[in-house]
Amino acid sequence: MFNTISTQAKNLVNLATKSKLNSKTKVVTITSGKGGVGKSTFTANIAYLLGDFGYKVAVLDADIGLANMQVLFNVKPERTFFDYIEGKFDNIEEVFTQTEYKNITLIAGKSGYEYSSKASSFVFTQIVETILELDKFDILLIDTGAGLNEYVKEFLDISPNILAVTTTDPSALTDVYALMKMVSTYKESLLLTFNHTKNYQTGSTITESIKNLAQKNRLNSNFMLKYIGSVSMSQNIATTGRLRKLFSKEFGDDQTTLELRLVVDNLLNNLRV
Repeated sequence: MFNTISTQAKNLVNLATKSKLNSKTKVVTITSGKGGVGKSTFTANIAYLLGDFGYKVAVLDADIGLANMQVLFNVKPERTFFDYIEGKFDNIEEVFTQTEYKNITLIAGKSGYEYSSKASSFVFTQIVETILELDKFDILLIDTGAGLNEYVKEFLDISPNILAVTTTDPSALTDVYALMKMVSTYKESLLLTFNHTKNYQTGSTITESIKNLAQKNRLNSNFMLKYIGSVSMSQNIATTGRLRKLFSKEFGDDQTTLELRLVVDNLLNNLRV
C-alpha cells in the first residue's frame, strides 16, 4: 500500500511542485516512524533557530489527534486548521496563531480529535497547497505524527524535503529503515538526524550501517540518505520542555543548541525546491 501512489495523489503532488515554482516557501516534513524520539521538540527548536536566522517560518502541527506543538510554543490557539477544513473559516490565515517567537507562525492541530471522514480525499495536500499559495513564508515545517499511516504518508508525498529524527534505540532505527525503504521508491533523498546521541561520529557511523543494509537489500541505488547531524542528551532539554520553553533559546550557548545549529545549517544547505 505504501509503495505506490495513486494517480490522484501523483496529480496533486505534481500540482504542488508546479505551485512551489511560483512560491518562495520551501516545505520540510519532519517525521520519525517511532514515537518518543523528540521529533516535535526538534521541530519547535529548529523553527526557533530558523526564525532567529531571519527566516519567516510556519509550523503545521500535523500530528493528527495528538497535536502538542501549542504546548511547546506555550500558546493557546483559539482555532486550528481543522476548523478551516470543516468550513468554519474561508481564509486559512484566520486559523494562524502568532507565537511569542520572532518570525514563527503556528498552524495548530487539535489534540484528541478523531479525523477519518476525509482520510482518502487528500485534503491535507490541499492545505499545504493553500499555505504555499500565500507565498508569505520562507519555510513551512510540517510536524507529522509517529508511524507510517495514511496521514503521515500524505505529508511525505507532498514534501520535497523529508527530515527523519531518530535515536540509537534499535526499534527506532528499525522504523527509520522502514521509512527509508518506503520513500526510496519515489523520492530522491532522505535527511537523517539523531537525538540523544553521544556525539556526531556515532550518528555518522550508524548512518553508514543503514546505507550498507540498504545496499545489501538492493534498495533504489539512486536514493540518497544524508546525515545532517545529531544532538546529545541534556537535562536542559527536558527542563525547558516541562516549562514550555525552547532549549535553543534559553540555553543558546549550550552544546545541544550548538549541535542543533549545525543540523539547521545542514538542513538549509540541502533544501530542495
